[in-house]
Amino acid sequence: MAGQKQRPAYHLYHLSWCAIDWLYPPNCGGCGALGERWCQTCMEQTSKISGNVCPCCGYPQVGTEICPSCQSTAPGYNALRSWGFFKGPLREALHRLKYKQDLGLGEIFSLPLIDMIFALNWQIDGICTVPLSRKRYQERGYNQSSMLAWPISLALNISYISKGIERIRDTRSQVGLSKLERIQNVSGAFQASHSLVKCKSIMIVDDVTTTGSTIQACAQALLDAGAKAVYGLTLARAAYREDPVNVLQAV
Repeated sequence: MAGQKQRPAYHLYHLSWCAIDWLYPPNCGGCGALGERWCQTCMEQTSKISGNVCPCCGYPQVGTEICPSCQSTAPGYNALRSWGFFKGPLREALHRLKYKQDLGLGEIFSLPLIDMIFALNWQIDGICTVPLSRKRYQERGYNQSSMLAWPISLALNISYISKGIERIRDTRSQVGLSKLERIQNVSGAFQASHSLVKCKSIMIVDDVTTTGSTIQACAQALLDAGAKAVYGLTLARAAYREDPVNVLQAV
């Protein structure tokens, strides 16, 4: 956490992963090089999202105004931001975190997200994650988004509300679906706990966003349960719009 004092709970969590690395030297999640969970080369090759973005959905664009998509249909969340583009080493690392039980990557990638939250200065009362279906959780044994959210909650000293959002309907994978299909796929798929989120400002953490439809569906569930504000934070963003300028060049 650049320029930020580490809280004791987070410091202990970080040290535990350092101890595991010492006992069992890791391979880089991006390139497989021995010795680090995420090497400097892969960090440098990661396309970070910087410059102008839509103030609402966080998609990179030329100006600073609200993008046409958000003007047309305002999302329920207050803001959504992502750290890097879903390509190259970051894409490979997220696949390892999600499908190959490389859980230490969650702690590593929490670091830039923690710095982002400090910079954004969001006022947050609780942190939730996008829940997996029961079948996917049983197959995987963990929620990859929780591996990002837990260290963030420790670092910020903000409650991690693991039961804040529940998936009440199974959905198909969002991969390969159009924006409209994605919206329809997750519509009504989530329910939030009134007792846990009422009158709170909640941040939803997920690994990747494309159109923002999953974050939007979770945000709507939170608002329906009485949350006063909702923010979304993801490690990566996959491009989906045919925007001009450097967005397509970046991805």
